[in-house]
Amino acid sequence: MARVRSKAQRRKFAELLVEGKIDRGAFERWNRGAGSRDLPEHVKRKQKKKKKSKRKKTKRRAKRHG
Repeated sequence: MARVRSKAQRRKFAELLVEGKIDRGAFERWNRGAGSRDLPEHVKRKQKKKKKSKRKKTKRRAKRHG
């Protein structure tokens, strides 16, 4: 279930509710998902994972001792 993740997001949804762009049920679902947690003011975006190198790995040959 989706939930509100920050205080700023909660304010934005409340604003949309007042403007009539979302219904009360949608606002309650999102708000209920957060529960009574102490939310941060803003949430940072997750950083993208670095892409792995596409270089082919060569097989190591065992050294012969003899």
